[in-house]
Amino acid sequence: MRHRPRGALLALLLALLTGGWPLHALAGAPAADHCAPTQRTLQLDAPAFAPERVTVDVYLPGDYAWSARRYRTIYADDGQDMSAVGLVSTLTALCRAHAIRVPIVVAVHMLRDRMGIYGLSDRASGRSLPADTKYGAVGRRAHDYSHWLATRLVPYIDAHYRTRRAAAARSVLGWSLGGLNAFNLGWQYPEVFGRVGAFSPSFWLAADRTSGATVERTRLAQRMVDRGPKRPGLRLWFAAGTAEETNDRDHDGVIDVIGDIRDLVDGYRAPGGFRLRGLRQLGYSANMDYAAHPDRHTDVAVYLLPGGKHQQASWAKMLPLFLRWDDGRAGR
Repeated sequence: MRHRPRGALLALLLALLTGGWPLHALAGAPAADHCAPTQRTLQLDAPAFAPERVTVDVYLPGDYAWSARRYRTIYADDGQDMSAVGLVSTLTALCRAHAIRVPIVVAVHMLRDRMGIYGLSDRASGRSLPADTKYGAVGRRAHDYSHWLATRLVPYIDAHYRTRRAAAARSVLGWSLGGLNAFNLGWQYPEVFGRVGAFSPSFWLAADRTSGATVERTRLAQRMVDRGPKRPGLRLWFAAGTAEETNDRDHDGVIDVIGDIRDLVDGYRAPGGFRLRGLRQLGYSANMDYAAHPDRHTDVAVYLLPGGKHQQASWAKMLPLFLRWDDGRAGR
C-alpha cells in the first residue's frame, strides 16, 4: 500500500473536520469582508428580446464564500444605476452597523427599449397593459419582460446561488418606470415576490389622458388594484420626494406623484361619486407616514423624502430605509 505524506494526511483530516471550508474562513474574516458585497456580471438570454441579451449584476454578500447559509434576495430594475444610488456602500454601512444582514442583490440592467419593457401587465391573459403618453407608448412589452424575470431569471438565480426560495424572502425594487414595473411584478407574481419597493413609481399612467379628470379615473395601476383581490403575504413599500414635480392635476394641493400613491393605497374618490378601491379596501393595513413612524408591522408603508426630487441622488437616500424595512419584514 502506498503511504501518503504526513502533510497530505493532515490536510485530508482537516478537510473532513471542517467540511472543506478553509481555516481562515472558519476563524472569521475581517469585518469589511463580511459586509462588503462582491459583484459578478452575467449575460443572459431572453428569447422574447433576442438577439439582445440581458446584463445582470449579482452582488453577493461578503461572507458568501465561507458561509453555508442561504440568503434572501432583492431583484432590482435599472440595474445599471446601482453605482449611482450607492448600493454597495449602503449595504456595507448598514451591515457594519448591524442594521441588516446583506442579501443577494440581482440588478437587471435595462434593455434598449426601457419604455417598452417597464410597465403593467395582465398575467392571466398573457398581455401587456400599455399606456399612451406624451413621451410615447409605455409598457408595450411589459408582459414579456415581467414573465421572463419571474419565471426564467428567478429560477436561474435560485439554481446557481444559495437563495432562500420563498416569496417572503424575495423582494423586487425599482424607481420611476422601474418602480411601476416592480409593483407589477409583485402584484402579478405574488408567489414569487413577497416584498415590493417602489421609489417615485409612475402610477400616473392612464388609459385616457384627454383631461386631468379622465386621467384620474383611468389610471392603470389604481384600476389594477381596484380589480383585486388581495395578495396574501405581499408587503409594499412606496417612497416619493416632496419636490419631485409641481403638477397637481386634481388641484388638491398635493403633487401628483404623492397623490397617485395615496389613491392606490387609500382608494380614489371623486366629487361625482366615482371610486376605485385601494389597497386598504382590499384588506391591507397601511402606514402612510413611515418617516414619523418607521414601524414594520403594516402591510403597506409610504415614505416621503423632504425635498426629494425625481433623480438618483434622492433614490440613494431612500435606499437605506427600504433595506432596513425589507430586512425586518423578511426576518433574520
